[in-house]
Amino acid sequence: MFDATTILAYKGKNKAVIGGDGQVTFGDSVLKGNATKIRTLGKGKILAGFAGSTADAFNLFDMFEEFLEHKKGDLLKSVIEFSKAWRKDKVLRRLEAMMIVLNNDHIFILTGNGDVVEPEDGEIASIGSGGNYAISAARALKKHTQLDEEELVKESLSVAADLCIYTNHNIKTLSLEEKN
Repeated sequence: MFDATTILAYKGKNKAVIGGDGQVTFGDSVLKGNATKIRTLGKGKILAGFAGSTADAFNLFDMFEEFLEHKKGDLLKSVIEFSKAWRKDKVLRRLEAMMIVLNNDHIFILTGNGDVVEPEDGEIASIGSGGNYAISAARALKKHTQLDEEELVKESLSVAADLCIYTNHNIKTLSLEEKN
């Protein structure tokens, strides 16, 4: 895990949501508190979040967007081809970075090691230093509350921010239109 951020994604029954905190750290110092680590891709049909360095994030987001365009927005085909390219690139594969990408049908965690992981439950994924706190909170809230997808993500990230020193309460979310 990275001492950099917390990203949480939830592919619920009604919509897909991704959220992230805004803290950027360098060692034991906070450099910025309001960074945006999530983005929409694929003409607004894909959500993505990143844990790792900001410069690397921009490169990987742009690279993934190219794969989405080449595969005509097919998320499954795009993540497979992207992971192969990320793993084969001598510079990119040394990045200490992870991504979550999702749409209303799929959710994946991607790494420079070539990993393409679809969560066992197919619904909730997290990365970053506060990821384990956020996913634990999300699973509990999903089981014991009636929160909608966006509120569940926000509340779970708030729990992570209370526990992880590399995560703050400047939480941002993005969501895809509700499923029909």
